[in-house]
Amino acid sequence: MRFTRRGLLATTAALSAAPILSARAQSRPKIRIGVLTDLSGNYRDNTGPTSVAATKLALLDFGVSGKDFDVEVFAADHQNKPDIGVSIARQWIDSDGVDVIADVPTSSVALAVAEVVRQKDKIMLNASATVSSLTDQQCSPNTIVWSFDTYENAQSTGNAVVKAGGDSWFFITANYAFGHSLEELTSDVVRNAGGRVNGALRYPFPETTDFSAFLQQAGASGAKVLGLANAGADTENCIKQAKEFGLDKKMKIVPMLLFLQNVNALGLEVAQGLIGTETFYWDRNDRTRAFTKRLLPFSPKNYPNEAHASSYSSILHYLKIVAAMGPVEAKRSGAATVARMKAMPTEDDAFGAGSVRADGRGSFPAYLVQVKTPAESRGPWDYYKILATTEAAKVLHPLNPKCDFKVGT
Repeated sequence: MRFTRRGLLATTAALSAAPILSARAQSRPKIRIGVLTDLSGNYRDNTGPTSVAATKLALLDFGVSGKDFDVEVFAADHQNKPDIGVSIARQWIDSDGVDVIADVPTSSVALAVAEVVRQKDKIMLNASATVSSLTDQQCSPNTIVWSFDTYENAQSTGNAVVKAGGDSWFFITANYAFGHSLEELTSDVVRNAGGRVNGALRYPFPETTDFSAFLQQAGASGAKVLGLANAGADTENCIKQAKEFGLDKKMKIVPMLLFLQNVNALGLEVAQGLIGTETFYWDRNDRTRAFTKRLLPFSPKNYPNEAHASSYSSILHYLKIVAAMGPVEAKRSGAATVARMKAMPTEDDAFGAGSVRADGRGSFPAYLVQVKTPAESRGPWDYYKILATTEAAKVLHPLNPKCDFKVGT
């Protein structure tokens, strides 16, 4: 079988809708995985090439070369547009025989692709779209959301800020499903804790880069907390511009979805003191450091975050199920294979032990993190200190009875 670490490293930059990795032998079943991601836009560093690299590492760690089936990996850029994402998904499934569509950042894209996957009885292993409705109001027996969502972030970060005295909020929100969900769920947390929401502004996504008018209105609202219901470069621009206006002197800036890459882009001088919630941190323990060490040759300029780790972990778990079921049976029905993924506990270096609920929501602890000061950081990408750990049961949304999926439903 022609499948080597050197060969994988050589293909890291070959990112297109064509297959980028193939483990081949004649007359053997083939599993095809499509990594549908953001390779050029707002969420590129948070997902993108490093999510593709994490998928490759999952194949290596699983040991595909010693199994009785082959694996082919595709990658494509959905450009954060649902219509493009759906078009690629249909082409992959109908023409290229793709069995699994993985990663899928941008909630509007993920919701649209989830419906295609359900219609075709394939699988979506979502590592990075955050809207909680993927496993709630719009759940599917063919979809798994691995480690984080808007409900979890609202519960973990929102509750921590309110308990620390941040009882009045103003939101700047990306105007699509993810932003709406994050704003609404965090608002519920604030109000349930006795606080109030002084206002919210929703901006066009992804067209907005100048947030000055929104920030001025936030500053005039009288709120103690500026909640950023956005992600990626939008979060970074909001934080930088808020500090330029001196808004951080009278409001606590709270990014409701903070990634390690945002901190790296901002620098510790700007980002120090920010809090957020992650389900994975590369320097948390010996196992997470070992996983990161294995991944870095594929992604030398970008350390893994919770989305990248989720790509790795979800694909690794899927491949274990394929081996247990047999590749022919695993390809027969996406819903049946997902049901088997829920029945078997998860275990890997990125997340340790975990599980997948009946609704497809991965069950892992949440870590409340704070960005270190420059003096506290010991070196590159040493950005977080973990303030608190919350067990999964306390941050996962309640199980929707209609989402208690069984095999064949």
